[in-house]
Amino acid sequence: MLLLNASGCLDPLGAPWIVEALDAVVTKTVTPEPREGNPPVRIAETETGMLNAIGLANPGRTRFLAETLPRLRELGRPLWVSVGGFSAEDYAQTCAALSGVTIELNLSCPNVEEAPESAAEIVSACRQVTDALIYAKLSPASSDVAALVRAVEGAGADGVSLVNTIRGLALDERLVPRLARAVGGYSGAPLKPVALAAVYAARAASELPIVGMGGVRSGRDVLELVACGATHVALGTVLFSDPDAVARVRLELNEEVARAGFASVKDAFCTAHRAVAVVDN
Repeated sequence: MLLLNASGCLDPLGAPWIVEALDAVVTKTVTPEPREGNPPVRIAETETGMLNAIGLANPGRTRFLAETLPRLRELGRPLWVSVGGFSAEDYAQTCAALSGVTIELNLSCPNVEEAPESAAEIVSACRQVTDALIYAKLSPASSDVAALVRAVEGAGADGVSLVNTIRGLALDERLVPRLARAVGGYSGAPLKPVALAAVYAARAASELPIVGMGGVRSGRDVLELVACGATHVALGTVLFSDPDAVARVRLELNEEVARAGFASVKDAFCTAHRAVAVVDN
């Protein structure tokens, strides 16, 4: 099992000590053209989580390939590049330019307009231009997560990442939206039950590798995602308040595995499914 960072929740070049604790590093989302992102205010804390409406701010594909990617390779960790776009062609062109990395297709950003093509169509377009591993990052807002997972698997995805943030809104004391664009992506601890349900549904529908994420703050959270079917786990919002969370969570995970009576974390894989199967019988 790998521990990763969620895309957009870590500046690897600015925090190499966090990178050292990770098994792989996920970049911020790269788009074909440079993006300044949405106007401020773009981040707001809530009582129980965080809202963000960054808007995929990034230097664009050309500068990323020429300047950022070579520096990231020097960190000595496997790289996952988050790829975004506004059409299937956008995604495919970036994927075609990448090599020696795992690709995570950001198919579910709540802060920008989505491509008109379906997730499966985008995955298919990317599959045709690269032999790299492709993970499809999906939203929990889908009415049928299982069907979506089966669709991207059929289109050639090697794995799925879920969940991305869900749309949320917070008001200030004047009853005015705290974000400049009002609505943003909601993340943090309250997202964990949503993530568990999505990972559970995805595992019931497919044998693909799954990166589980959403509300992960502790070793117990990691273990629960694994029990629901995650093969890897990503830490996101917690890294803003606790930059050393990865090392802490890894230690806690070992303790939680032993406390649950397992010899290793692998032994906990899909235990939630097995328990339900016993009840159903």
